[in-house]
Amino acid sequence: MRLFNLMQDWLDGQRGALFPWCPVFFGGGIGLYFSLTWEPGRDVWLGVVLAMGAFMALGWGAGDRWRLVVTAAVLVLAGFCIAGLRAHWVAETVLGFRYYGPVEGRIIAIDRSASDAVRLTLDRVRLRDVPTERTPARVRIALHGQQGFLDPEPGLTVIATAHLSPPGGAVEPGGYDFRRQAWFQRLGAVGYTRVPVLAYAPHDGRSWALAVYRWRMAISAAVQAELAAPAGGFAAAITTGDRSAIDRDVLEALRASNLAHLLAISGLHMGLLTGFVFVALQVGLAAVPGWAVRYPIRKVAAVGALGAGAVYLALSGGNVATERAFIMVAVMLVAILVGRRAVTLTSVAVAALVVLTLRPEALMGPGFQMSFAATTALVAVYGALRGRDWSPTRWPVWARFIGGVALSSLVAGLATAPIAAAHFNQVPHFGLVANIVSVPLMGAVIIPAAVLAAVLSPFGLAWVGLRLMDWPILWILGVAESVAAWPGSVSQVVAPQSAVLPMLALGGVWMAVVQGYGRLLGVFAVVGALGLWSVAERPLVLVSQSGGLVGVLGDEGRALSKPRGDGFSALIWLENDGDGADQAMAYARAGIVEVDGVRRIVVDGLDLWHATGRRAAADAGGKCRAGDVLVVNVAAKGVAEGCQLFDRSRLDGTGSLAIERGPDGPRIITARQVAGVRLWSQ
Repeated sequence: MRLFNLMQDWLDGQRGALFPWCPVFFGGGIGLYFSLTWEPGRDVWLGVVLAMGAFMALGWGAGDRWRLVVTAAVLVLAGFCIAGLRAHWVAETVLGFRYYGPVEGRIIAIDRSASDAVRLTLDRVRLRDVPTERTPARVRIALHGQQGFLDPEPGLTVIATAHLSPPGGAVEPGGYDFRRQAWFQRLGAVGYTRVPVLAYAPHDGRSWALAVYRWRMAISAAVQAELAAPAGGFAAAITTGDRSAIDRDVLEALRASNLAHLLAISGLHMGLLTGFVFVALQVGLAAVPGWAVRYPIRKVAAVGALGAGAVYLALSGGNVATERAFIMVAVMLVAILVGRRAVTLTSVAVAALVVLTLRPEALMGPGFQMSFAATTALVAVYGALRGRDWSPTRWPVWARFIGGVALSSLVAGLATAPIAAAHFNQVPHFGLVANIVSVPLMGAVIIPAAVLAAVLSPFGLAWVGLRLMDWPILWILGVAESVAAWPGSVSQVVAPQSAVLPMLALGGVWMAVVQGYGRLLGVFAVVGALGLWSVAERPLVLVSQSGGLVGVLGDEGRALSKPRGDGFSALIWLENDGDGADQAMAYARAGIVEVDGVRRIVVDGLDLWHATGRRAAADAGGKCRAGDVLVVNVAAKGVAEGCQLFDRSRLDGTGSLAIERGPDGPRIITARQVAGVRLWSQ
């Protein structure tokens, strides 16, 4: 009872700072839904709804001591329900087999794959001899081979002969599951074509969304026509979200220098744009004699900035990152309209709740995590510094400016670095330097020049603003290339265990939100998470879902069974190992013995045989004995009794494989066992 009273006294001391915990508990419910290995049935949903109603009724009559606990429980259950509702709301048909043949559909998105191939996302899909009820609502096709017979345009109906298959699962057990992302994008099949894509019918012009998309692409083309590469591609990316013109080497340099965030239309761009419009309108209105006294020019400026942000949201395509940034900015501008302080942790919490309600799946992605981690850390740090003396008499303008940029880059970098490392398995070491000499140009020149170009475009003078963007963009790209070339600019890190990111998030929120010295307890959670990460172990052997690639961990790193093919699996495996090698380098490593196309891998006394192709598979089948494991990428027969066979048909059901050390020797883990049976994996 004494402990309970102490906890209540501590909570009483946190009054006024508890609302930021709402998205934490709400997100906890969402995370709980996505962590399940089974899909909740009707009885479970009924029980959750009844429990939420019971907690709400209990909270109505409970005293202050219990109301906080009840509210937390309701938020967790509400998050769980929102995630399930969204998952069922976006449900569409997923292709249940591999398909090769004619594909017809309307272009609704154009982007590029990791291999830099143009990709078309199509709706209104028609497949030969496939009934409507088995046809996916959307498919995505990568264009290879000879193309150029049409200029892809949103709304255009095209035809092609393509290979299609269901979205693939995790490339290793417990890894990133593309099927879940595809499910929420309503993407029912992915594939490629090596023959020309042809126009079948022009766009019908009846879709407002596609009309905006065509407007975006027209602006992107106009920007690239005015500014030569590589500046044109960068300018198109930050104004319209179209990254198709950015060279792969440029993108790698931006990532290695920690400047890739400048391409994403997110909090930085939305904040700079709306902030510039807000200040420009307020200064312009105040310049008119008497207006500052008679009219609420600050609120008028907030409305104008909100409108500019909405236009920017539409122009950028309304992706998740930009939508999240707009909601955050909108919350802050509305706070100005109602006479509240705009930048507070409460504003950040409201924005997080809105984003998670609209797109609960965003919680699992790096965009949401990095954006809100950076914003929360910046608001908390600057809030702690608010009472200090920052007057011009004590601090020169130049010192405040340089110090502000350095502090912002340092705080945002520290807050997002663990998340970026967990998702992308690399840590840029000189990102702070690159950001200090690059980010000021975004706010001082590039964004204002983009606004000027938009204002002058109706008069045919957009080139004035665009030309002003040219030299600062070239400066940023030059900085990225130089910093990326410095020795030791990037280091690789191993993928963390699933508990690491939640522990880091809780520790970070605790330090930002809790009042008093108790916030230092969050340091223990962060240190514990980093300690857990430091002892992360990788599987001894990994097998791709296709059965075409095997990787074994050795003294030199992971050795791969072939130098090409299954490239995405090879890339992710090596990245998760914290290995900077490419597939060809990993193939040259020792650890796999190959004779006449049959590969033998020995790990902790277990023999694993691997072969690709029917003839090699038959030879490998003759070598596999009881207790051995055989992996082939075709259907296999005639295997000795006791040999564990993983051929193409079985791997379609199990997904990728991992062999790990167990208490009784090596154990095989399948992606199906880890991910379970969910809506997106059935």
